[in-house]
Amino acid sequence: MKYYEEIILKDGRQCILRNGDENDARVVLDIFNLTHAQTDFLLSYPDEKTFSLDEEKEFLKSSAESDGAVEIIALIDGKVVGSAGFSGLSKREKLRHRAELGISVDKAYWGLGIGGALMKACIELARKAGYVQLELDVVGENSRAIALYEKYGFREFGRNPKGFKSRYSGYQDLVLMRLEL
Repeated sequence: MKYYEEIILKDGRQCILRNGDENDARVVLDIFNLTHAQTDFLLSYPDEKTFSLDEEKEFLKSSAESDGAVEIIALIDGKVVGSAGFSGLSKREKLRHRAELGISVDKAYWGLGIGGALMKACIELARKAGYVQLELDVVGENSRAIALYEKYGFREFGRNPKGFKSRYSGYQDLVLMRLEL
């Protein structure tokens, strides 16, 4: 799915949202490692990265060409500062109406509106792709993220006690959220 938008952030700077492509693979892996090191709320640690550079290139290429998945990057002055994307849960008939969303933004750029812009883009594209439901998991203690998701219409539909185990703070609830499209 193709996407391109220029937005003005709360601090007046311009931010470009666009599909990540093969040429972005290295910086997308770098922003993944950075954001996953900055907060304990993301669902993996940087040392658990499973994608090689070639696999990331292929992932970004296939996402850009897909009718049912997307990976959008946020750039400020040419620097990747965040990403978000979704993909279908399954190709099986009983589940193919559902997609799962993931998002992360460099902590140095929190509070500028990047997360909200990425959310809006993903919601718009998920509707365009024909999904009926967009889903995500969030750590129960991550109140900033939960507030953002609720602002865009996501609602909690359940909790998985001990669904998340931090290396640093132990078990936490994993909040299951969904947006009916």
